[in-house]
Amino acid sequence: MNEAHLHLIVNHFPILFPIAGVIIMIVGIAFRSAAVRRTALLMFILGALMAIAAMVSGEGAEEIVEQLSGVEEYFVETHEEAAERFAIVSYVLGGLSLLGLWVSFKHESLARIMNRVILVFALVALYFAMDAGTTGGEIRHPEIRETYTNN
Repeated sequence: MNEAHLHLIVNHFPILFPIAGVIIMIVGIAFRSAAVRRTALLMFILGALMAIAAMVSGEGAEEIVEQLSGVEEYFVETHEEAAERFAIVSYVLGGLSLLGLWVSFKHESLARIMNRVILVFALVALYFAMDAGTTGGEIRHPEIRETYTNN
């Protein structure tokens, strides 16, 4: 298994964990369940950890993919920039969630406020996730590019 293969395996998790986390957090807030809200925070933390794996494997994948025929460097660079932005947002979300998890055991009233702030930040993170995922897909899937025309 090379780094491009590893990247293809791990690159979906930094996107999927926050999606699951947002859904779980909404359920936790709606049903006033601290355990469910903590589960959402763990999803965000796991997403941040998987973002590290995606970024590390992405460097090696870039070297391999740039050697493939039909791959335009523009799309690789666009994805790399989007992935870097998403990674930073993911790391911040993971850090906030780690703090939120600690607060949830110490100060329940503060945790309720913090969970809502984290939820809003997670929704913003999903925008960056969409951008990173879409630009990554555009590298090898021209049919999803905005400029694609069906001849």
